[in-house]
Amino acid sequence: MIPAEEYLKDKMDSLQDVSQGSLFQLNTMRMMTKLRPFVRTFLQEASKMFEMYIYTMGERCYALEMANLLDPGRLYFDSRVISQADCTQRHQKGLDVVLGLESAVLILDDTEAVWQNHKDNLILMERYHFFSSSCRQFEFNFKSLSELKSDESESDGALATVLGVLKQIHSLFFDPELGEDYTSRDVRQVLITIRKSVLKDCKIVFSRVFPVNSPAENHHHWKMADRLGAKCCTETDNSVTHVVSMDAGTEKSRWAVKERKFLVNPRWIEAAYYLWKKLPEDKFPVSQVKQQQ
Repeated sequence: MIPAEEYLKDKMDSLQDVSQGSLFQLNTMRMMTKLRPFVRTFLQEASKMFEMYIYTMGERCYALEMANLLDPGRLYFDSRVISQADCTQRHQKGLDVVLGLESAVLILDDTEAVWQNHKDNLILMERYHFFSSSCRQFEFNFKSLSELKSDESESDGALATVLGVLKQIHSLFFDPELGEDYTSRDVRQVLITIRKSVLKDCKIVFSRVFPVNSPAENHHHWKMADRLGAKCCTETDNSVTHVVSMDAGTEKSRWAVKERKFLVNPRWIEAAYYLWKKLPEDKFPVSQVKQQQ
């Protein structure tokens, strides 16, 4: 804990009734933890649609502590808690330890790399950087929410957003017009369809976002945009709707301004990916990079 976070010590919630709190000191584990805003409503609503598991690469004691904080009444997870010792592959999570058809399982996780064999089941969550230690761990050069004395929104933060997506997926998967044979349905296809609608009318050119000597289609921003339904290309033409750039001074960036196309920074794609909607382009301006002497 850094000096800017010392105030948190006076805001700790009691472990006597964890259902009413969100910031806890776990002395047995020598750690402080903060529950994400909206998590209790999220679990209550999601449990009406899904059988839920906790799945962590952490040790069993950590998994059980988190289960107790999230679900003290054992209403949502019961004994469905999977930890590191249960994993059948080193440094990887797999659905082989989850009961149910792979075609009917959805995954919420903030780490894509641990789901190499199940990426099509994954809804990637934006990391919750409440503590400064989290920013340092992932080498992010910005202040944490605790340093800013702020937090995610209850109404339109990460969990509220993904709950809306889950409700949409559930509704489409169990559409009564498709009949009663659910075994032939695949939630992964439903997920792909919904995701591809986010930027379906966008044609994107990138400028100074990728290394010059690497294939553009291998870059994660290109892949994100493609999954969101955008058409990605390397050259400008009249059909291009957006130029995604790190520098307003590049030739393609200047072309976008001249031709009255949208000019946005890469965060616009990331925001669309995590929030499942196209955000106003003017919220993601591109600044001009000063050349070194």
